[in-house]
Amino acid sequence: MALIRIVGFSFLLFIISCSDTSDVNAEKNKIHSIDDVNLYTMNNEPIDMQQYKGKTVFINFWATWCKPCIREMPSIQNAMEILKDKEIVFLFATNDELQLVKAFQEENSFDFNYVLVKNQEELNIDALPTTHIYASDGTLSFSETGFRKWDNQKSINQVLKIYGSNDN
Repeated sequence: MALIRIVGFSFLLFIISCSDTSDVNAEKNKIHSIDDVNLYTMNNEPIDMQQYKGKTVFINFWATWCKPCIREMPSIQNAMEILKDKEIVFLFATNDELQLVKAFQEENSFDFNYVLVKNQEELNIDALPTTHIYASDGTLSFSETGFRKWDNQKSINQVLKIYGSNDN
């Protein structure tokens, strides 16, 4: 009988945890604009987020110690290549120490625009990897936590849907 309860409880937890988190949930995640993201260059200089006005911005929040983050990077590199003709900015934001990020950058051959995020907690990013995609008007259009294959058709279509909304 105890085994049946454990299996039932485990199944219930599984069902609850399998909800779709790909759309922005206004109650869970305080919806914010790209102007609320506090990014710095690898030279520790502030980035003016206004420079991205009119463009779709894909920000992947990651860490050097995060295995799922690193595991999804090749698919993001491929997605960048697939979408290279679109005005989509890809940024890779971390709150790791600058020295760790520079060492990671030297050890890996990804062609990424690495940036430092200074307000990750304020953005309600409580797990990594997390990806935010901002529409051209600067509003957060997509937020997802967890590993994703960004170079498959479903993911490319998700990015293109937001990119396409720029025409409106």
